[in-house]
Amino acid sequence: MNNDLKQQQIARINIYALLSRLLMSEVDEGLLKSIEADENMLAFFPTYKDWARREEFNTKELIKQFLDVDFTNLFLLHLIPYESFYMREDQMMETGGDNPVQAIFNAFEFNVELDKARVMSADHIGIELEFMYELCKAELKALEDGNTKIATEIAQLQYGFMRDHVVEWAPMYLMNVKSEAATAFYYDLADFAIEFILSDFEYLSELNESGYNYEI
Repeated sequence: MNNDLKQQQIARINIYALLSRLLMSEVDEGLLKSIEADENMLAFFPTYKDWARREEFNTKELIKQFLDVDFTNLFLLHLIPYESFYMREDQMMETGGDNPVQAIFNAFEFNVELDKARVMSADHIGIELEFMYELCKAELKALEDGNTKIATEIAQLQYGFMRDHVVEWAPMYLMNVKSEAATAFYYDLADFAIEFILSDFEYLSELNESGYNYEI
């Protein structure tokens, strides 16, 4: 496994972890400070970097007065971050065992604690990206172990899940987040998430077309 491929896989893991965390629950003080302190990470939030509110309020006040309020509006009250809402003709959420995403998770023993995650259904955008995070971690381990057969199977699963699920609805939802965001942070988060999801799907598509030649 060459170093460039390893670094690419680590980057994918880290970005999926960050997006999943930020799209699933409110940002806390520690995480926000770590984003602000890392120039590479802050580059994903260019509007937030220059946001005037950052000069007017400390981190704790910024979160309490602005970011938490915006998160509640975008992810809990006015917008619906669930695949079934976007994919079903009746725009009803599928919270039961018939949810196709839940069936995939069950098949691969990916357990979702809905109460702990504060979500109503397994097809929440943050949960779907967490699943991708776990798949990317497993793919990296297989590559490090020299098991390209297993790595290929995991990459195929990533491609199929992105094609049939994430890409089908997440960009639409995130475009709505961009449109409705009242803070620079969540505007940038939505923009970053759209760009990454589409670029990673392009990478997975190219990998699929190459017959899973990791030298692409």
